[in-house]
Amino acid sequence: MNNIDVTVMEKPAGYSRARMEKIVKEYQVVAKEINKDRKNSLSSQTIMFNLSESFSNPKRVPGVKIKGNPIPYILSLKKTTTSGLMMSSGYGGGTANMEYMTLTGLATANFSSTMQTPFSQLVPGLARNWTFNKLFNYAVSVHPYQGIFYSRITAYAKFGFNRFYYLGSKYKITDQKRIKNNPFLSDETAYTNALRQLKNDESGTFINLVTIQNHMPYMTTDYKNYSKWLPTSVSEGTDKGTVATYTTGLTYTDKAVKQFIKQINKIQKPITVVFYGDHLPGIYNNSMAKDGTKLHETDYFIYSNTYAREHGARTLTSNTKVVSPNDFMAMVAEQTNSKVTPYLALMTKVYEDLPAVSINTGQNNSTASLQFTNSKGQVVKYSQLTKKQKRLWQDYKLVQYDLTAGKQYLYQLHMMK
Repeated sequence: MNNIDVTVMEKPAGYSRARMEKIVKEYQVVAKEINKDRKNSLSSQTIMFNLSESFSNPKRVPGVKIKGNPIPYILSLKKTTTSGLMMSSGYGGGTANMEYMTLTGLATANFSSTMQTPFSQLVPGLARNWTFNKLFNYAVSVHPYQGIFYSRITAYAKFGFNRFYYLGSKYKITDQKRIKNNPFLSDETAYTNALRQLKNDESGTFINLVTIQNHMPYMTTDYKNYSKWLPTSVSEGTDKGTVATYTTGLTYTDKAVKQFIKQINKIQKPITVVFYGDHLPGIYNNSMAKDGTKLHETDYFIYSNTYAREHGARTLTSNTKVVSPNDFMAMVAEQTNSKVTPYLALMTKVYEDLPAVSINTGQNNSTASLQFTNSKGQVVKYSQLTKKQKRLWQDYKLVQYDLTAGKQYLYQLHMMK
């Protein structure tokens, strides 16, 4: 029903070709300034965005107490590389929307309420879709599950991916393994298939990896050793067995990530990986009014392998504590010391100068509202933004409108290259 009458986005005040020309010129200057100190090119890097299904540390959820540390490797890695919390625009769902934000840099919070899934409602109908992977010579997507959900087959083709590996595709998912009775293919399987691409493809490759292992439902029959992670307390109405099963899955993710990082450090080309949880699992019965921000915080890190660090990659220390999915492309460019386009210059300013933007959804995504969250995890009202921040946010909305619902002047004005 939502597809019958879809308004993509409200037209921001002042939208015109002249205004877009002004924006392009401004961010051409910003890009030139940023690039003075950048030595590398993104097209010479190998970049992987790794969406880890439902990954988020359960020990951060108010009321949940678990003995021990289910993700010791990932937490230790977060201490030594670019990392923090990502504000998700979903709870218990919305995977493809997080993907959309990472690949386009556009915030779903700016779309109208009828635009619930850009992958299926927006992308197929647009003549041109700009995505981060278009800055690379070659791009593949790997998802060890069915490819039809969220219209991924169509969306990835429109995005310009050269190959999409999924169950049933002509490009095979190999080394298929499941853990105990978990019906989904393991994260080990996902990383094995991604690693093959990383080893075989030349530098200048972009990989979009979407895992499936920790997808709902979380049945206590999935893992034999789930009882080890039974929480000592949970919020009222939250099932301890479900939390324990979910947490057990995270322990296997932690081991798979450790092995994967070990393998990419052996490869003699610059590889940078953005690892992020897309949303929390919808298993916590906490009050969204009280704990809504906490229930939208997932974990992320950006790791550059040994070779990349030896050739200019660095760990970011500013503006990393709380970010949005749409910040990742600017962060990767900065971490790899890569030059930016005018569009990435805008994304860099959004990342550096604005609080993290997200949609705060209710249980089952029943309600949605725009939310800004600062580096301390505190909600910031739009009225609290400075005049400079409000102007930047307006520029960003104008650019998003032009690319998705407007005349796409930015392609003619060469902002996207």
